[in-house]
Amino acid sequence: MALSTGHQENEIIIRHYNYTGRLQNRTAGVPNSAKIVILLLACILIVIENVMVLVAIWKNKKFHTRMYYLIGNLALSDLLAGVAYVFNILMSGSRTLTLTPTQWFIREGSMFVALCASTFSLLAIAIERHMTMVKMRPYDAKKQYRLFLLLGACWMISILLGVLPQIGWSCIDELQSCSTMLPLFAKSYVAFCVTILTIILFSVVILYIRIYRLVSTSSRKVEARRNAKSSQSERAMALLRTVMIVLGVFIACWSPLFIFLMLDVACSHQQCKSLYKADWCVALAVLNSALNPIIYTLSSREMRGAFLKLLCGCLVGSNVARSLPIAPTVDNSRSKSSGSNFNKPKKEEADSPTMLISACLVKSSDFSLEKGKS
Repeated sequence: MALSTGHQENEIIIRHYNYTGRLQNRTAGVPNSAKIVILLLACILIVIENVMVLVAIWKNKKFHTRMYYLIGNLALSDLLAGVAYVFNILMSGSRTLTLTPTQWFIREGSMFVALCASTFSLLAIAIERHMTMVKMRPYDAKKQYRLFLLLGACWMISILLGVLPQIGWSCIDELQSCSTMLPLFAKSYVAFCVTILTIILFSVVILYIRIYRLVSTSSRKVEARRNAKSSQSERAMALLRTVMIVLGVFIACWSPLFIFLMLDVACSHQQCKSLYKADWCVALAVLNSALNPIIYTLSSREMRGAFLKLLCGCLVGSNVARSLPIAPTVDNSRSKSSGSNFNKPKKEEADSPTMLISACLVKSSDFSLEKGKS
């Protein structure tokens, strides 16, 4: 009885792929093992990069702020995207036709959860930047629970959108309403998700345009008032530019997939042959998860220093990593007389990649000598 039930479930997958034309295009193609290996290596890189971002935020207390928590949440969604794509690759190809509908929904739904989580993370970052830089509200550590409630809500909504097909919003036994790219998803569900995510992205873009205009004008007033605040304003503007680059790369990587999904909704049954060759859009979208940590490293001096410390710690040892210089955090409570900071290195010097690499090399040689003596 169980065997016949499993056979019927496999028949559902075959019937839907045959109806949408994906079955014929699958048998015509030849699996490319080199392509699979490259994609798997890219996914491993995504996982390693985003784990480093999360570890850097967790280990450095100066990153325990609202903005970096949101960046960490974006890194977590990118990490999920890399893991989900590995699962997608391993369960694709000839294995697709052996899946049950539940397994197929998990395979594809996990990608939707990662996409929704990334989009909601960008919206949360935009809202935080708006409150901090436009309304000039200081960060209140006592109200940190609100941030985690917001992050929890983002993940709950993302998971809900990802499991909607599994709890009923699918096209099983309704072949005429099936998506071509995702043969078990209803076109109405795909249109619903794409519409929500597009509205969110447009809202984020509008928010950042407004933030950038207001901050660029207000920063001049702040600079005229106090030099100390002007340096803090420059740090905020640099972080804002980093996030705007992340947003731009996200739109560039995900737009082709959005366009193909909207084309999928609009096209009639087996009318758009280009939909059968849309796998590269998914790979491009997943590539975005590998680019975000690179953007953090290239754009943020603090994050670059934290990354170099982690690399040195992995290559040399934890004793070396702990002895590397750490850039001071901008904190008003630590503003003391200039005499107390006379012998301290400047932030730019202490946190520069040159000094971090030099310190790493020096400590590495010292550590090797001590080990040899012992």
